[in-house]
Amino acid sequence: MVKALLDGSYDGVQLYHVRMAFSEDMESIGRFAFRKLAVLLSTIIRIWYARLRYRTPTLYYPPAGPNTVPVLRDLALLITTRWLFRYTVFHFHAGGVSGFGHRLPAMVRPFFHWAYRRPSLAIRTAPQNPDDGAVFGAKRNVVIPNGIPDLRGTVAERTSGPGEPLVILFTGVLVRSKGVMVLLEAFRSLRSAGRNIQLQLMGRWGDTDVRRECSEFMDMHGIREHVVELGVLDGELKQARFASCDIFCFPSFFEAESFGLVVVEAMVFAKPVVSTYWRGIPSVVEDGSSGLLVPVKDAVALEEKLGILLDDPQLRVRMGAAGRRIFEKRFTLEAFRHSMERELKAITDKDI
Repeated sequence: MVKALLDGSYDGVQLYHVRMAFSEDMESIGRFAFRKLAVLLSTIIRIWYARLRYRTPTLYYPPAGPNTVPVLRDLALLITTRWLFRYTVFHFHAGGVSGFGHRLPAMVRPFFHWAYRRPSLAIRTAPQNPDDGAVFGAKRNVVIPNGIPDLRGTVAERTSGPGEPLVILFTGVLVRSKGVMVLLEAFRSLRSAGRNIQLQLMGRWGDTDVRRECSEFMDMHGIREHVVELGVLDGELKQARFASCDIFCFPSFFEAESFGLVVVEAMVFAKPVVSTYWRGIPSVVEDGSSGLLVPVKDAVALEEKLGILLDDPQLRVRMGAAGRRIFEKRFTLEAFRHSMERELKAITDKDI
């Protein structure tokens, strides 16, 4: 979403980018590495340089989620750079960091509160997310949903034909809190009930213990041949998987989840969604209209809702079409950029 913001064209806002390349891949996110210390120092210096060169009055920063290493990174960056800028914007793409302070050592907590205190503007992606901006005393606090480009028409779309297994697609980091094990349990029950289905997992395994547990589960219940591990896909290969599934399933309870952008990617291609009542996901999926929602960690409820869609092809079409309409109305890239420009421009137009 930061890249989507930077790639936009704006009349009233000029953006200068300092890239924060701390993690080389998903597996390294949230983990300490000495290489990251060098990147941290380099990033601080480049922020100073950009401030002096471009004289921008506003620092735009996406705070970390509730994880120790990224939070400590935030503290180092913000304490050494915020004082240079008149205004600070926090865009909470990850949710829940405001509740993390008590988990830090007592000597670090004052720095935590100082680093995040009273931003000029706080942005969160959905009203259901933790209100980090309010906790930190933001002078202005708004909700701006994420948006993505409309890629429908760039790849061929299809649904499973007669005799073919119906495809359930999951996309995301393959970790426990994204609901991978819950999905496998529901899938196993659906297969045991005689349904002709295939599960596709698109993404990188982010936890070796979870990967081993899932592998053992698939072998124990004889479902491995019906589960396809796609790995990480990008571009047309990724879009093609969205365009050719029958149901998109995202049973997340991820600690830093704030929006579930992959859900919108499925809605672009008019796919019905089964997901969870978790953070901002209900702001994207309208339960009973564009998809079905279940409580987190509830494999029985997930099996039931998936079964409803598997048994009713007309319902899949209706919910997919409803999701497509919701995307066109609320989650386009143009709507996201317009809202961001309006709020960023207002910072300097009015002395917040």
